[in-house]
Amino acid sequence: MAIEIKAPAFPESVADGEVAVWHKAEGDAVARDELLVEIETDKVVMEVVAPESGVLTSIVAIEGETIESEALLAVLEAGEVAQPVTSSEPSSQNDAPEASESTDSTMGPAARAMVDEHGLDPSVIEGSGKGGRVTKEDVTKHLKNTSQSSSAQAQSAPPAANVAPVASPSADAYAPSSERVEKRVPMTRMRSRIAERLLEASQQTAMLTTFNEVNMAPLMKLRSQYKESFEKAHNGTRLGFMGFFVKACCEALKRYPAVNASIDGNDVVYHGYQDIGVAVSTNDGLVVPVLRDADFMSIADVEAAIRALGLKAQDKKLTIEEMTGGTFTVSNGGVFGSLLSTPILNPPQTGILGMHTIQERPVAVNGEVVIQPMMYLALSYDHRLIDGKTAVQFLVTVKGFIEDPARILLQL
Repeated sequence: MAIEIKAPAFPESVADGEVAVWHKAEGDAVARDELLVEIETDKVVMEVVAPESGVLTSIVAIEGETIESEALLAVLEAGEVAQPVTSSEPSSQNDAPEASESTDSTMGPAARAMVDEHGLDPSVIEGSGKGGRVTKEDVTKHLKNTSQSSSAQAQSAPPAANVAPVASPSADAYAPSSERVEKRVPMTRMRSRIAERLLEASQQTAMLTTFNEVNMAPLMKLRSQYKESFEKAHNGTRLGFMGFFVKACCEALKRYPAVNASIDGNDVVYHGYQDIGVAVSTNDGLVVPVLRDADFMSIADVEAAIRALGLKAQDKKLTIEEMTGGTFTVSNGGVFGSLLSTPILNPPQTGILGMHTIQERPVAVNGEVVIQPMMYLALSYDHRLIDGKTAVQFLVTVKGFIEDPARILLQL
């Protein structure tokens, strides 16, 4: 029975997608729920799996093709797939073309062209792509390693009996031997969409940033005191700083609802809940999964949710629902060593908090200069809705909660 494999139904916010990678080729046997193809949209990468076991008879949408929601991708002939029979007899020469075709199916067009050009054996090239797929970079690396190996053997070889006379060095002999390599690749749909949104934020909002600094000593002392017991009590969830900052932002947003609002045309939408977006860096760019109803979550819930969403982001498993919405965003550039920055708004949100690295600095405490672990905080806000006074008061409120964490629990 022939089964049509179709693309997932895209939400209204996603117009189309692009066929990123086929993990199976025409004629391949597949098992039920086995990954067939990845569809890249401007927000997430969607995986399409086999609905039944069978053989992939034809592929309709090739890699790089733009498709719409529920478009036909391939045709699967359902049925039980016979397991390959291994034989102890040596393979005949007639089996060679089949092995070559199997190898080609795990190799991209660019890689295959380089293999043919240099007359390489594909079976000795180690693939780094998904499912062992050989990429162009793998072929380049193989050529480089082969060249270095040949050069090393030549240097260790004994000198020949008859040595030719050495010619006088020319000017070309001192020219650099390494090539000036350039690589041009198309921007991914996700990276392109991120670029568009960042440009929109800078052009369509009256963005301004205010700064403050927070003494992290009280929070670090609290974390050091309860770190081990917290982890045991909450099934391995580690006590970090993000949980405190998210909860501090929730309390501050209740006091200053304009920072939690969004602009929709000529209307201002005030949200009676706190859905906090947490910026996560991935190899494909910055994504912002959302913690729903973060004001009702405990610090342990926040820490566990952030870790789970971060792992899903790295594995490209985030769903569009997990990245949609959000009333305020927290971005922690401090994990990469950033000392000070101006975070960019995530429209239609009107505020984003930027955290930075903790650095020991001399500060005045009770009239004395002491060394304290300090962090710069940055609040970028849309000046069309939020006045400077409100922005500064919001940031000072967050600072107060962090420097006296008990106020978060007591909601003071």
